[in-house]
Amino acid sequence: MKKIADIPKLDRPREKLQRKGAQALSDLELMAILVGKGTKGHDVMSVAKRILKILDSSNANPNLEELQKIKGVGPAKATLIAAALEFARRRIRPEGLKISFPPDVLPLIQHFADRKQEYFICISINGANEVITPRVVSVGLVNKTQVHPREVFADPITDRASAIIVAHNHPAGALEPSKEDIEVTRQLKAAGETLGIRLLDHIIFNQKGYYSFMEKGEMGEMKL
Repeated sequence: MKKIADIPKLDRPREKLQRKGAQALSDLELMAILVGKGTKGHDVMSVAKRILKILDSSNANPNLEELQKIKGVGPAKATLIAAALEFARRRIRPEGLKISFPPDVLPLIQHFADRKQEYFICISINGANEVITPRVVSVGLVNKTQVHPREVFADPITDRASAIIVAHNHPAGALEPSKEDIEVTRQLKAAGETLGIRLLDHIIFNQKGYYSFMEKGEMGEMKL
């Protein structure tokens, strides 16, 4: 990973935000701005990357102890990050977002499009077709072993969700589903029918677009 000093000044996170606006920055760049600066032996971009890894694995809800275990993060940085996350949660909530078509959830997950690994995400939906919450289920290649119905449906059951939408990014760029993607979708659909929680769609996405199993007519008669 490039150190901040190796990035042309105009392309550094703060300068880029000033030129293009916050929406043009990646999660890594936004976190680097929050971190502010690195410490001896720990460049700000490396620290920001470690923090993102923790955020992804804890569904953006780490505690201060977890944050302070990250090399380059002390009490002051940990407190700032925790406060920023809680402030964002209070002001910008996905809960209650009403969807009329499964790809309406893309704005909630699009920030995973630039990840180098595959992130499998499950979005719980209530009976009014409103988002309850999105969660990261697993990180790594999507297959039957890592994406087991037990893991996918555990939280939606607790949420008392009536349906779910699952999604994952394709770091390589191609949007066409693999054999594993198709098999996982079939497995989750069958499990959902047993549990009474409908699988509305499986969305594959990258930075340029998305592939919807439902739009392609591959989800049977399941509709919103």
